[in-house]
Amino acid sequence: MKSHIIPKKSAQGQGGAAGDWLDRIPSRLHGWLVPLVVVAIWQGVSATGVLSATLLPSPLSIVQSFFSLGASGELFRHMGISVYRALLGFLLGGSLGLALGLFSGLGKVVEKTLDPSLQMLRTVPLLAVIPLFILWFGIGEFSKVLLIGVGAFFPVYVNTFLGIRSTDLKLYEVSRIFQYTWLQKVTKVIIPSALPNILLGMRLSLGVSWLLLVVAEMMGTSAGVGYMIQDARAYSETEVVFVGIIIFAVVGKLSDSAVRVLEARWLRWRDTYKG
Repeated sequence: MKSHIIPKKSAQGQGGAAGDWLDRIPSRLHGWLVPLVVVAIWQGVSATGVLSATLLPSPLSIVQSFFSLGASGELFRHMGISVYRALLGFLLGGSLGLALGLFSGLGKVVEKTLDPSLQMLRTVPLLAVIPLFILWFGIGEFSKVLLIGVGAFFPVYVNTFLGIRSTDLKLYEVSRIFQYTWLQKVTKVIIPSALPNILLGMRLSLGVSWLLLVVAEMMGTSAGVGYMIQDARAYSETEVVFVGIIIFAVVGKLSDSAVRVLEARWLRWRDTYKG
């Protein structure tokens, strides 16, 4: 009786041929490939003089502007104020969204009475309420932080509620068999099961916080990266505008990566598709 040996598929047969060249590059550099190619093309186009430096400055001039602003201390002053506003608004809105999401997900009464109003408010564009914020609270720090907090609230709230209601009913029944108390059910079953959605809500909330920070700092202020961009636009300093945009992109990416680190540590128990 002949044994039939099924040959294993090679890496190339599984689509590995396209990724062989990528494996030769350290994994930490994979995310830099596309930006480096874009910057190289950008610098090449700028060197030809096809586009005006006022419309699209070269990457080299942007780097020079970055170092000059950093050497004067102006860049770090604006960046520190912006980070403070964004984090304070995120903590305000995110913590409130987490608390109300837990209450709405765990209690039918809160869901029936509070959730409809919150869902209605969620559909109102935040840009439409900026005039009210200015009339009610002025253009000081409180109105800026409150605007960011309102935007940061809804992603955390919606995802927390969804995570709790997506908890497997079988797990809940098992906790009843083991005679868990209500607090044990919440802390050992429901919240760990909802944690992936909660962390996703935090990531989305951080992104919204940085987005609204730009809007808040353009409402009327004398410091912050958004103000720096607005001031540079008025004087046609396009390279400074790009410096501000890059700062928002880098800091936003770092904050998102921080939440992904928490996901990797807190969600090791998940057995999911990794791509």
